[in-house]
Amino acid sequence: MAELGKRGLAAAVIVSGPFMKLATAQARTFGAPDLTLIEIPHPLGGLAIEAVKGRAALAVPQLVAMVKKLLD
Repeated sequence: MAELGKRGLAAAVIVSGPFMKLATAQARTFGAPDLTLIEIPHPLGGLAIEAVKGRAALAVPQLVAMVKKLLD
């Protein structure tokens, strides 16, 4: 994702809360400090499919906002 972001392509990473600090550090380390990080509640693993869909539903508005910002 960092490579896509550095090339000017739309890219985002979906991250659960406890991993935001790590994701931010990794984005900086790989030269993409402005990479969009979309936060969802933790945990994701071990959830029933309906709960996973709920997490995805929380990420969609953030993703749409990122795309709108790129188009403006």
